[in-house]
Amino acid sequence: MSTPLRPAAPEPPRVGQTLALLREQQALSLDELSRRAGVSKSMLSQIERAQANPTVAVVWRLANALGVPLAELLAEGPRSEPPAIVTVAAQDTPTFGGSDARCQLRILGPIELAGQFEWYQLTLQPGAALESAAHEPGSREHLTVLSGAMDVEAGDARARLKTGETARYAVDRPHAIRNPGRAVAQALLVVLHPA
Repeated sequence: MSTPLRPAAPEPPRVGQTLALLREQQALSLDELSRRAGVSKSMLSQIERAQANPTVAVVWRLANALGVPLAELLAEGPRSEPPAIVTVAAQDTPTFGGSDARCQLRILGPIELAGQFEWYQLTLQPGAALESAAHEPGSREHLTVLSGAMDVEAGDARARLKTGETARYAVDRPHAIRNPGRAVAQALLVVLHPA
C-alpha cells in the first residue's frame, strides 16, 4: 500500500523585502529602527537580505516599531498604496495614566514619531498632577489648556495657565503639570525631542 504524497509545505513569508520597503517609506535608518524595536542592527540587515528568519517575537517588535499590523510584515505579494487619509477610531486611541490615577494621557501622535515628536490629550481631575523626570537635553514641551486651569513647573520656574493659554518650556529637568482647580482640566501636550 502506498502512502499518499503530501503537498509541499509553503515557504515562510519573505519578511525581509517588506521590512526594507516599510523602513524606506518611513525614511528610517537601520540604526533608528534597531533602537525603536530593540533588535540589533546586524539582525535587521540579515533579515532584510533574507539571510535570517526572524522569530514571531522579533516580527512583533518590528511591526510595533514601524506602526503597522503584524500581518502586514507577514503578507505575501506587493503592498497596496496606503490610503490618502488614515483615521483612528476614538476607542482605538491608546490611553494611559500617569503615576497619579486621576491623570490620563491619550496618545494622538503616530508611533513612528515617538521619541522625536509626540502629542497627547491630557486630562487632569481636580488636584491631579502629571509629574515627570528630566528628558534628554534640549527637549521641550508645549502645553495648551483647552478647559480649566493648569500649573506648570519646570525646574524652579512656575506658571499658571487659563483656558486658551499656551506654555512652552524646557523639560531637560524634572517638571510637572497640575490641576489646581475644582473642575476637570484638559490640554494638548506636545513633546519635542532634539534631533
